[in-house]
Amino acid sequence: MNLKLENISSIENNTLQITGSKSETNRLLILQALYPNIEIENVSNSDDSKLMQRALRSNEVVIDIHHAGTAMRFLTAYFAVKKGRETILTGSKRMQERPIKILVNALRQLGCAISYEKKEGYPPIKILGRQPISNQVTLKANVSSQYISALMLVAASLPDGLVIILNGKVTSVPYINMTLSLLKDVGIAGTFENNVITILSNNDDLSQKVRVESDWSSASYFYSIVALANINDSVTIGSYKKESYQGDSALIEIYRDLGVETSFDDNIITLTKVSNEIRLPEGLDLSNSPDIAQTIAVTCFGLGLRCYLTGLHTLKIKETDRLEALKTEIEKLGGSVTITQDTLRLESSKSIKADVSIATYNDHRMAMAFAPLALRNSLYIENADVVSKSYPDFWSDLKKLGFKIL
Repeated sequence: MNLKLENISSIENNTLQITGSKSETNRLLILQALYPNIEIENVSNSDDSKLMQRALRSNEVVIDIHHAGTAMRFLTAYFAVKKGRETILTGSKRMQERPIKILVNALRQLGCAISYEKKEGYPPIKILGRQPISNQVTLKANVSSQYISALMLVAASLPDGLVIILNGKVTSVPYINMTLSLLKDVGIAGTFENNVITILSNNDDLSQKVRVESDWSSASYFYSIVALANINDSVTIGSYKKESYQGDSALIEIYRDLGVETSFDDNIITLTKVSNEIRLPEGLDLSNSPDIAQTIAVTCFGLGLRCYLTGLHTLKIKETDRLEALKTEIEKLGGSVTITQDTLRLESSKSIKADVSIATYNDHRMAMAFAPLALRNSLYIENADVVSKSYPDFWSDLKKLGFKIL
């Protein structure tokens, strides 16, 4: 499905309800599978969460999680400790190019039995579920937080819990803290101190009710829209917490520098364009919130603002190489982008080419990050239905704001 977004001059103020966080939902679904009496409210309606639910209900040996990277990591750990269960985890062509070796090696340290069906270090993988023989594992601290969270989520189900020792500088700390907070919400004790994560064993019949906060990554696109809109234009979205578990809530501070003010009314937030006097700190470090890098880069491009983003090394192994994809698509629009393995530098641009077709690379965030540019010029989004991976209602919500989508 390809869509055309016509150029619009302003947005219509409206209130939107954003689906539950995919990150929180997928963590809680693993915990619910281990402790069935846990109740989850405001579950994400994303493809990724639906795939996770389907996989956890399946009795098949072969489980295909398509493009769902979080599901691949979390389910690898989950099935590895399911004694007596044999599972082959596979996915899309791109998923079979995304590394899993670091997590597999960590699980092997614990005594888990995992082998590769094709290429060493990559899915598909064959898992023979067994009870781990060790309760301590060591891995590099700068790896994807999903590897670490995968271990944390199954830790309490092990007889002696788990100690995870991280060597080096930890990246994506908010995602680790999110996992730790959700564990505590359901009654599992754990600590994260001096690069050591300790999760205590818990065999109790946990029965807490947990409400998933709405997704801050999804909110980022509305921050971008408001930043590109007119003074006093606003969008209201729910439901969000002032004290969020999600690292992407850094949007509040980042977009204040881009002229957007955030106000809270209980769990509802209103984003308002309050200033055209904008700036962004040189060398904005996004290592704790890499999923909003695409949104910020495109916002700055739309504003004619230069930016230099750092801490982006994990973007190379996402649904696509997001740094290369950003460079290619922004330059099609007339921008100038330089990238390294973990940085992106965007030069200021005075104009944006009209009717450019944006490739999405099977990446939901590419489609949604570029959509706000309709406030600057008309454009096309290729394979626009890819947004269903995290935000199925995205295009209908944009229409509520007055976007003209054909």
